[in-house]
Amino acid sequence: MGNPIDGFAIDLGSLKTVGTDLQRPECILAEPDGSLWSADARGGVVHIRPDGTQTLIAQEVETGFAQANDDASRFTTGTLPNGLAFARSGDILISNFGTDRLELMKRTGDSEVLYDSINGKPIGKVNFVLRDSKDRLWLTVSTTIPNWMEACSPNIIDGFIAMADDKGLRIMADGLHFTNEIRLDADESHLYAVETCGMKITRFQVADNGDLSGRETFGPESHNAFIDGIAFDAYGNLWGTHVMTDRIFAITPDGDLRILLDDDNGSTEGKALLKAFAQDKVTPDLQLACGGSIANWMASITFGGPDLTNVYIGSLRGTTIPYFKSPVAGLPMIHWNER
Repeated sequence: MGNPIDGFAIDLGSLKTVGTDLQRPECILAEPDGSLWSADARGGVVHIRPDGTQTLIAQEVETGFAQANDDASRFTTGTLPNGLAFARSGDILISNFGTDRLELMKRTGDSEVLYDSINGKPIGKVNFVLRDSKDRLWLTVSTTIPNWMEACSPNIIDGFIAMADDKGLRIMADGLHFTNEIRLDADESHLYAVETCGMKITRFQVADNGDLSGRETFGPESHNAFIDGIAFDAYGNLWGTHVMTDRIFAITPDGDLRILLDDDNGSTEGKALLKAFAQDKVTPDLQLACGGSIANWMASITFGGPDLTNVYIGSLRGTTIPYFKSPVAGLPMIHWNER
């Protein structure tokens, strides 16, 4: 049987959208009933119900993102809910890229800080959180530099992966080049980590106690693009996004890269950014000049819908969530069959 994505490309005419007036819908969680939960820069998440109605849930509504004087500060200061995961209770784990901490928010908005330090030091830019079948929490920290835009460099490699279990929080792998989203494969034998500024995806073997070993590159040694979010489908393809040079890709189990949607199309802005990165001369202006028209600064991929064939595109600069139909269902996340 062939790979279900053989010959597949995303039809722009088939794209639909859900959600309105969202702020920085970077990460999206889907539930079997059709609900979506989108990270939101007002300090929490937006719950989008199956009928399309939506509610902002936050302990305190923040206005800094919308009222920022410039885009550079808009994306680097204040509360910036980023990666999301459901706790077994149904509460929402939030990796806050602005406040540099892992937070737990009830569906009522009540929140608490779970982690803001590691080894006695501030934890850094907490980017993503993932829960596994053993209820362990896996965290990525992109950099310890407060302004993440300044870490967009070929020479700053200070990201790491940490894990929290009944023994506490500890670093499991370091020396990563701006760690971003992570995913476990179907049997949780391997952990896949995006190295955004390494422009590649790194794979580790996962031991029973959570130790990571056998570090290797999965797929191309370089995408020649900044990678952000990833998600598996049920066949074993790893889907993902190229942020700023907005594309959706998939890497087959054999490691072949397929571009499924290109909203950059070799833009001069994208080329200028990549050239500047190679010279270690990236500026916020060069970054902010990039981005497509579909989901500006594509950031994440989420499989949802009752049969897990809806694919939702998260973004950093969009205000709605585009989605399309996949020819293959997504790999169910750990929460899918729990509630």
